[in-house]
Amino acid sequence: MTGDVEHSIVEEPNLPRSGSRVTMQQVAAEAGVSVSTVSKVMNGRYGVSVQTFDHVSKVINRLGYETSLVARSLRNTRTNVIGLLVADFEPFSTEVLKGAADAIRGTGYELVAYSAGGRFDEHVGWERRYLSRVMGTLVDGAVLVTPTVTDVQYDGPVVAVDPHTGRSSLPTVASDNLQGGRMGVDHLLGLGHRRIGMVTGRADLVSAQLRERGYREAHAAAGVPVDETLLADGAFDPEQARDAARTLLRLPEPPTAIFAANDISALATLEVAAELGVDVPRQLSVVGFDNIPESALSHPPLTTVQQPMRQMGHDAIAMLVALIAGHVVDDTHVTLETTLVPRRTTAAPGAAQ
Repeated sequence: MTGDVEHSIVEEPNLPRSGSRVTMQQVAAEAGVSVSTVSKVMNGRYGVSVQTFDHVSKVINRLGYETSLVARSLRNTRTNVIGLLVADFEPFSTEVLKGAADAIRGTGYELVAYSAGGRFDEHVGWERRYLSRVMGTLVDGAVLVTPTVTDVQYDGPVVAVDPHTGRSSLPTVASDNLQGGRMGVDHLLGLGHRRIGMVTGRADLVSAQLRERGYREAHAAAGVPVDETLLADGAFDPEQARDAARTLLRLPEPPTAIFAANDISALATLEVAAELGVDVPRQLSVVGFDNIPESALSHPPLTTVQQPMRQMGHDAIAMLVALIAGHVVDDTHVTLETTLVPRRTTAAPGAAQ
């Protein structure tokens, strides 16, 4: 090794205590070099030989040393970290996160996920608070998953996935909820159902509004009037969806099929049907929306409309990385296609099994 290594061997290494944060001084002592040499290695600066760089890098990896994100951002104005911000980790945001993790590989960025753990008392406007905490000091850019508002202005690019209010001035990635709603109800109409109920989503979400609009447009295209008594508010909430399903299935003339605005509501409908002794799909067909992993594991497996949640996360990260790099993005409002996934919760009315 060259002269920038003060001691080639340290007989009594200054190893960190279990659970304590490794310091640059400890790395320097263990590697037998100066703190300034460790700093040069960490920041890729000149003045360190290849042998010393390799030696110090091995010590850094062995000890698990990492500078704090805040210190790194103050020094470099970049953290090389991207944030993914959610109100809560539920099936949709978890799938989006998986896609984001797929896309981050090989970009040189790290990914940090930030959630308030379902603090719904702060439901509207959570993205403003979260961004103020992380943007510029912890992350270089952020993906907001199902943000309630999009009028956010911060130092750094922001991409919204499935925003509550639809397209905005922010770059967005969403799925075709209108097409998906039509597709799910067209499937039931094609099987011969004419009394099709709907467990609706949250009225303040554009995605839920578009799915209900798809329900209505499919009926209109088939020349089948919509019976308003067959729509019940599920609000994308499991308990409320169960109440909605009970209301529909206890009608004097219950629906022969139910289109649920998301899979969580559809799975709740299956639970209520089993509770009331209604056979699925012989007496009741059920279609969901999302294709979360749990939908394939239900009994029977759920027919659903798939929105490409992982692809949404992947595309949002790809767009954000391009924006951080200062590249021109031709299409900053991406809408991905939805597809029908037929399983075993749908059949013709009264079909023999």
